[in-house]
Amino acid sequence: MARVTTEIRDHIAHVTLTRGDKMNAVDPDMAEAIVEAGEALIGNPDIRAVLLSAEGRAFCAGLDLASFGKHASGGDQTDRIVTRTHGASNLMQRVATVWRDVPVPVIAAVQGVAFGAGFQLALGADVRIAAPGTKFAVMEAKWGLVPDMGGMVLMPQLMRSDVIRLMTYTAEPVAAEKGLDWGFVTEIAEDPHARALEIVTLIAEKSPKGTRLAKSLIAVAESGVSEAEVLMAESVEQAKLIGGAEQKEIVAAHMAGRKPVF
Repeated sequence: MARVTTEIRDHIAHVTLTRGDKMNAVDPDMAEAIVEAGEALIGNPDIRAVLLSAEGRAFCAGLDLASFGKHASGGDQTDRIVTRTHGASNLMQRVATVWRDVPVPVIAAVQGVAFGAGFQLALGADVRIAAPGTKFAVMEAKWGLVPDMGGMVLMPQLMRSDVIRLMTYTAEPVAAEKGLDWGFVTEIAEDPHARALEIVTLIAEKSPKGTRLAKSLIAVAESGVSEAEVLMAESVEQAKLIGGAEQKEIVAAHMAGRKPVF
């Protein structure tokens, strides 16, 4: 049974978790499907934005407990966990990190809960729109584990150290309203899917090349390189855009009082 679907309409990739009857809990098949969906978009020149969402009452309740039980009772897991299967990541880490490698903005619409694996998956998006009362949790401590799905790469980009520590040590769920204050929720909306659709539609109307270079530039700025390297990256990327076909079309469209056509 399909775990994830992808539909591309009007240059927007709609990626949907479809295991709603299980609160979109991540089992091995779902992990593979999420990674495959993300990696399939990396080299797609037609897309301009991604809307990442989930069917049912929950975005993702975390790791599938039955799957977890099988792995936890299977002896030494070192090789399975430590072996790099997807560049710098293993499969489970790639569930979250793949979305940072998609070269266009990824907007996540989150409802119900985003626990453990689901929280880290949501963190992989560029922007998170949450329904009121949505609960988020770094759930691994509940099972005597540490976050191991890219969370320790992604959380420090969004959250204060004390917030990361509190959520990691306690595994207590945090409501979206607090998540907004703490930095990992971008916006709260009564209908997060509709709001996310508004955002990706707006992005899709912008210069495709400009948007891709902007995401790349932000990644450089967040990577910890020197100020001089960030400043140079700004100049290099801008030089690729000024006077180009898309930028000229934007200027012409503004002058004519119409939307640009790319």
